Amino acid sequence: MVRRSPEFRRLRVYAIDPGLAARHETVGLNELTLMVPWESNPEIEGVLSSTQMLGPVGNYLEVVDYDPASGCYYAPVDLNETFVLAQDGLNPSELNPQFHQQMVYAVAMTTIDKFERALGRSALWAPRRLPDKSYEYVPRLRLYPHALREANAYYNPDKKAVLFGYFQVPPDSTAVAPGTTVFTCLSHDVIAHEVTHALLDGLHRRFAESTNIDVLGLHEGFADIVAIFQHFSNPDVLKDQIGRTRGDLDKQNMLGQLAQQFGRATRRGEALRDALGYVDDEGNWQRYRPNPTYLRDATEAHERGAILVAAVFDAFLKMYKSRVVDLLRIASQGTGQLPAGELNIDLVNRLADEAAKTSEHVLQMCIRALDYCPPVNVTFGDYLQAIITADADLYPVDEHHYRTAMMQSFSLFGIRPRAVRNVSLEGLLLQAGDASLGEAVPPGMEADLDNEIDRKAAYDRMEENARKAHEWLARPERAGLLEAMGIVTGTKEKVPGTVNQKKGRPVFEVHSVRAALRRGSKTNLVPDLVIEITQRRAGYFDKKDQTAADEAKPTGDAAGKGDFTFRRGCTLVVNQQTRNFRWVARTDKNICDNGELDALRQFLLSNPVSVQNAFQGPVAPGRVSNPFAAVHRD
Repeated sequence: MVRRSPEFRRLRVYAIDPGLAARHETVGLNELTLMVPWESNPEIEGVLSSTQMLGPVGNYLEVVDYDPASGCYYAPVDLNETFVLAQDGLNPSELNPQFHQQMVYAVAMTTIDKFERALGRSALWAPRRLPDKSYEYVPRLRLYPHALREANAYYNPDKKAVLFGYFQVPPDSTAVAPGTTVFTCLSHDVIAHEVTHALLDGLHRRFAESTNIDVLGLHEGFADIVAIFQHFSNPDVLKDQIGRTRGDLDKQNMLGQLAQQFGRATRRGEALRDALGYVDDEGNWQRYRPNPTYLRDATEAHERGAILVAAVFDAFLKMYKSRVVDLLRIASQGTGQLPAGELNIDLVNRLADEAAKTSEHVLQMCIRALDYCPPVNVTFGDYLQAIITADADLYPVDEHHYRTAMMQSFSLFGIRPRAVRNVSLEGLLLQAGDASLGEAVPPGMEADLDNEIDRKAAYDRMEENARKAHEWLARPERAGLLEAMGIVTGTKEKVPGTVNQKKGRPVFEVHSVRAALRRGSKTNLVPDLVIEITQRRAGYFDKKDQTAADEAKPTGDAAGKGDFTFRRGCTLVVNQQTRNFRWVARTDKNICDNGELDALRQFLLSNPVSVQNAFQGPVAPGRVSNPFAAVHRD
């Protein structure tokens, strides 16, 4: 008889954070048991049993519990130990470092699982760049539960690690008991948020380059979206909040709040951020009212990200209300006014079920959209187009009008694509491929259609496919195809000397070729390849220097000699079986456009050094290599 490993392991975690246990009305909601994908790779199990300082460790993650402030390693937890397995992991505890390890591992793994299910492939981390400018495969993201003695947590793209901090509540605090140690590694929201940064960096490395006011805002807002919508997969908290709000999720509730204990401990209100509303100067909670001026006035990454979150959550509420209107009509006997008293438990269960289904679809919409975004210089408007296109691609019939809700809510908050004249569902769709463009990829390129494939093999195949795609696209007969995609070849216009060139011809980079196997409302699975193509150009802060360099004859890698790097490109969604284009997501203008170059120059010059210089290459002193640490600390 062949023994098979189980599909999941059960691990207990804090449902939100330890703060729920400090209040009588929420203490019963304090714990949650997660179904964590089971990892049974014999090689990994050998690492787990033989490595003293790692634990837990698996195919995706390794927890390193080193505390630099005290200079010690905490003993690793063995999740395969008999008694640990028998009781669904260790008991939730603020004082047990081994439980801290268990919690970061469990929440991170469930977050990864959400991405894999939405994108139809195995998750990969961003590769590590070596001194010779080549890239090295990164098998596991490192999680440090006690890395910082400060009120902060962040993803470090250089270390390929998430660093969690801890701090003591000040003595004059009234929201959290003074002297309490708050561990960010025990916040479900903080873990999901930071791991999402790492997953997004693995998908779009250039999204960490702050090239416009929306880029880092998208990173922060998207990470909040993933964290917040995981609340709805917690049935106890969901039903409790449905009951307390009498099914009206427009009211203040925990489902829309992020990092409650952290927010109260740092005197930021009931939570670090709230997708629904805010506390005014008089201490009263006020519901956000959609207003396009919010986006105009917000400049900081978290501020802009919060507007994106508010737009998505507003769309979710529209969808949820449309799904439960019949239930409320039945329960109120057609009046629309529910009777006084507690809601019937059956009604609570049905409302919670509809909220969970709606939130799951919204989260899938938001994650799937990542494959339909341009590879660089992404804006909130680009992201809206990607959401609409990705959902229409998988669900041609929008039964519950989800896409209309998204379009309306984004518009109410002032989020619109720059290049779209007609803000309608049809107008928001990306450019669709057609037969006139011909084949998009050469024969011999293969997609990994099995999510269980070895991730290193998937990475190697992605790199090989990128090489094949580049060779095929670089042929002279493909020049017209590239020009149609917004990639400059030098055949139609004069190319500035600052554009990266080789032998007098502009070059391009096939940034990545990712597989995607997804099923929507269609009966068949569609195997796609998502191809990202980019070009770069050297930018100078002084316009005179720019003009001189543009007019000079290019010599070697011109893009590496300026004050900053200007990039443009496109994302292609290609049917792997027919090898034909399906969708094209381009950046505004091409690499030769001086207006777009000047917009980037002005943005960099008008922003603080901590953001301006992040990932911009050889620029002025004060450059930081990690925008997430700076943004989160601020």
